[in-house]
Amino acid sequence: MTIVRSLVLFALAAVAEIGGAWLVWQGVREDRGLVWAGAGVIALGIYGFVATLQPSAEFGRVLAAYGGVFVAGSLVWGVVFDGFRPDRWDLIGAGICLLGVLVIMYAPRG
Repeated sequence: MTIVRSLVLFALAAVAEIGGAWLVWQGVREDRGLVWAGAGVIALGIYGFVATLQPSAEFGRVLAAYGGVFVAGSLVWGVVFDGFRPDRWDLIGAGICLLGVLVIMYAPRG
């Protein structure tokens, strides 16, 4: 159950961070205004709190693993919200990153 909780938290963190960064991007780069950028800043703050809910107490481990989630999640976000089409190298790279998440977070440690 702890692994499931951790994976759900990684997914929520990804939505908050990637969504927040996307909102800032839209507000600034796409000239949608300060409301979009401000909503992005709030979402980025929420990400910071969600990350603290991970079962692991090791900050470096959680953030390192989250990096892999961020890589894969960013590609998915681009597909869903920007019409991005990842190529096979994007997908292979994301798969490698997700494998790294599994090793970093869930490898047996004695």
